[in-house]
Amino acid sequence: MSSTPNTWLAPAKINLFLHINSKREDGYHNLQTIFQLLDYHDELSFEVTNNGIINRVSGNDDVDPDTDLTVRAAKLLQKISQTILGVNISIVKRIPAGGGLGGGSSDASTTLIALNKLWDIGLNQQELMQLGLRLGADVPLFINAKSAWAEGVGEILSPIDTPKHVFLVVFVNQHISTREIFSHKALTMSPMIGKISDFSELTNTRNDCLKAALAQTDEIRLALEQLSTCSNLIGKARMSGTGSSVFAEFSTEKDAIVALEKMPKKWMSFTAKAINSSPVLKWAVAKR
Repeated sequence: MSSTPNTWLAPAKINLFLHINSKREDGYHNLQTIFQLLDYHDELSFEVTNNGIINRVSGNDDVDPDTDLTVRAAKLLQKISQTILGVNISIVKRIPAGGGLGGGSSDASTTLIALNKLWDIGLNQQELMQLGLRLGADVPLFINAKSAWAEGVGEILSPIDTPKHVFLVVFVNQHISTREIFSHKALTMSPMIGKISDFSELTNTRNDCLKAALAQTDEIRLALEQLSTCSNLIGKARMSGTGSSVFAEFSTEKDAIVALEKMPKKWMSFTAKAINSSPVLKWAVAKR
């Protein structure tokens, strides 16, 4: 027996800046960043079953189910809750994988939130965030469901309201390994730890991962140069996370669309509005 499928959204994010403060004894890095949520989403549909099987029925086909964060999230929640229920998961993938836009982490967080409700598990938001951290450092951000100032490995979050700007995001169609970036000799550090009161979305916009990413692919440099020629650009064109997506910021959707039309077709490009709250904050969203 199966339920009627429920469709939920999983938003993308960009890093308005990324400072790497130090390397930790556990191999991870302490960082500071502002995570900006975008109104650009993957869509995930969940059909609850009584057979206890976690089954990805469609979408994300280029990722092995055993390594798919969506499937791993469902199995983790199933294990800790000891529910006898299963689920069929369908994914409409829009956020490019390996682009520094948080797509996999966002999908995992939406899976935890949705199945916590659909399986009637009853975990609160903080408990889900702690569970999500076991899947990846960015997962708590999407469960917290708000644009945020972040510290630690990205799990210490302070909600922040950012301007309602529009972003042109360019993915250069090359996957960059986060692990390789953080182990690269070109990775730079910002030992000086900043305070949230000292930052806005346009101050200290440096990304300490940029040099390491540029060593992986020259397409990032080309895309940044292309974006830098756009009219009415706010601040500088920047790279998100560990790459390989870059972005430019505009005050109006019209300016972003004009810039989008000038981007080379060899890259995947899209415009998206800044949002300060994720649709999953309502705990039941999107299409019914």
